[in-house]
Amino acid sequence: MSIPEPPPGTPVPEQDERPPDGQDAGPGDVPTTHAGHGYLSSNHKADYLRRLRRIEGQARGLQRMIEEEKYCIDILTQVSAMTSALQSVALGLLDDHLDHCVAAAVTNGGDEAEEKLKEASKAIARLVRS
Repeated sequence: MSIPEPPPGTPVPEQDERPPDGQDAGPGDVPTTHAGHGYLSSNHKADYLRRLRRIEGQARGLQRMIEEEKYCIDILTQVSAMTSALQSVALGLLDDHLDHCVAAAVTNGGDEAEEKLKEASKAIARLVRS
């Protein structure tokens, strides 16, 4: 499923127009950076971004295949490849989260450890269902 493009002429916020880190911009907004998270401390950010850009290209290719009315099985093959690529990114992020965020919380103990373990368990359950 692709994210629809905004209509032509719709202003797109520049980087400096976004809320400062740590502030909630709204219900659907995602903060731009999180210092101290596993994928940043393990220097995987560039790798994840590269892989997500490749997946974005795959999504555009799928759109083009539909527009050009390509053979259904060929489209389904590409959907499967894109799904696998997204799952690979998700598993990498989960691994980084467990190695960094959850491990640090468990080391510190207390309520944060329990919260992080429950959070990780729920994330794993979502990945298994998808």
